[in-house]
Amino acid sequence: MSVLSSFMSGDFAGAFLKLGVTAFVVICLLPIHEFAHAFVAYKLGDQTARLSGRLTINPFAHIDLWGALMIVLVGFGYARAVPVNMRNFKNPKAGMALVALAGPVSNFLMSVVFIFLSALTLRFLDYNSTLGNAIFTFVSYAAIVNINLAIFNFLPIPPLDGSRIISVILPDRIYYKIMQYERYILIGLFLLMVLPATDFIWSGLSSLSYAIYEGLLRLMLAPMM
Repeated sequence: MSVLSSFMSGDFAGAFLKLGVTAFVVICLLPIHEFAHAFVAYKLGDQTARLSGRLTINPFAHIDLWGALMIVLVGFGYARAVPVNMRNFKNPKAGMALVALAGPVSNFLMSVVFIFLSALTLRFLDYNSTLGNAIFTFVSYAAIVNINLAIFNFLPIPPLDGSRIISVILPDRIYYKIMQYERYILIGLFLLMVLPATDFIWSGLSSLSYAIYEGLLRLMLAPMM
């Protein structure tokens, strides 16, 4: 459930706690996603991100206002795209796909850390206490938002990472034609995310995220019992 959904359901305490988690994700964790892109590009021979000041975890170098707002509204979103010149890679298409893959993978790895913290909270703290419940809600929601971001960015829609990953299999002519309309596609994506008629899409993705979270949490809790 997103921050907005919690507000609308009347769960104001939960909404404010999730708002704090969302701020934490946007300011502290989303920059790691973009840093991962920049770092892999740098290691593959492209200096563009480094020269643009994006080889950093400074949130102000990466935050996109609309992308951050989407995370608050529906739990999915994005940061400013890291500039990459694929011509600097030995294999441009494969290099671009690896750079794109780095972002969602970093989100998934961060989600594993927070799922582990969720398991520790359930094992060693009293979930029914105010402190235990608050800590568990914080770390579990942080885990789910990271899974949301990983899944969302795998969608093959510009400017999301999935569109770069599929560039490996798309003919150059088609790929570059799609990229020409990236800005308009982004506007369409934003509209899709806020229209009530498309709620079933984001609800389905949220359910998938929660199922992944729950499955990994059970897996980590098993050895602690």
